Amino acid sequence: MLVAARALRDANLKLMRTLRLVTLLAGSHLIASSQVIGDVRDAIAMHDFARGEKFIQSYRAKDGVTPEWLEALSWLGRGALEDKKYDQAERYADETRKLALAELAKRKMDDERHLPIALGASMEVHAQVLAARGERGEALAFLSHELDAFRTTSIATRIQKNIHLLTLEGKPAPALEITEWLGARPVALERLKGHPVLLFFWAHWCGDCKREVPDLARLVSEYQPKGLVLIGPSQHYGYAAGGEDVSREQETRYIDEVRAQYYAALGSMSVPLSEANFIRYGASTTPTIVLVDRQGIVRFYHPGAMPYTQLAAKVAHVVGLEARVGSK
Repeated sequence: MLVAARALRDANLKLMRTLRLVTLLAGSHLIASSQVIGDVRDAIAMHDFARGEKFIQSYRAKDGVTPEWLEALSWLGRGALEDKKYDQAERYADETRKLALAELAKRKMDDERHLPIALGASMEVHAQVLAARGERGEALAFLSHELDAFRTTSIATRIQKNIHLLTLEGKPAPALEITEWLGARPVALERLKGHPVLLFFWAHWCGDCKREVPDLARLVSEYQPKGLVLIGPSQHYGYAAGGEDVSREQETRYIDEVRAQYYAALGSMSVPLSEANFIRYGASTTPTIVLVDRQGIVRFYHPGAMPYTQLAAKVAHVVGLEARVGSK
């Protein structure tokens, strides 16, 4: 498990560096290639899948199957899933997966950024379509198989996220690795029994994470007197401001600078630094929000930002859960 975790960490760091290199070397072909992704996403936003398919067909006729094209195709699958057009979503996901696997015969998964995004999205859509049809067991079997196959690549955390979306709520919260941290020393989850816990997975580059701070501060102010504990796991990505390659020690200092500048309102939040925590919780999306009840059971698992009213309702439920159970 440790070897796999290290391999996954290295794959993620390699992908981040590739992302920055691709940006620096972007030429006219890359700009044109990336345009198909934007065009398809614009079409999806208007729920115009026919228009999105025209962009896909036009680009493929001109440039063939490329990783950028595959990512654009994967967005059609995600859009159809969002619209609950399950047959259409499955068709897009199956085509993306077939062609992405063919691309893997020509290149390594994490040599550039678009192929892992496309293949990971195809798996996500396929699993969620199965679950939406009531085939939860089949979805889990599929995801487990994919996790075994791609455990040492950057998409493993995304696959784990989708497994957690189907299984984590109602289960004991995975332990947090606490070997390095910022702020107050984190308390192990098993020692926080009796306290509801809000886990907030964030990244130093994540704008959505920063925008959640006022809401989190409001929740802490209201519910900390009732026992709520906020823990904010983060991790290293191999770079700092402006995408500059830095040592692990330099990045740690940079993360702490970001914490001080943007997260000061959450001064009591301890920050475990660990790639293993992100893998265990499938935190491929930042922020990822996890609510753990007073017995150490996960009651809510949510990749992505949330409006205050929705998150506050979830926190209120978990904070009050024990009292309601005890009053019956």
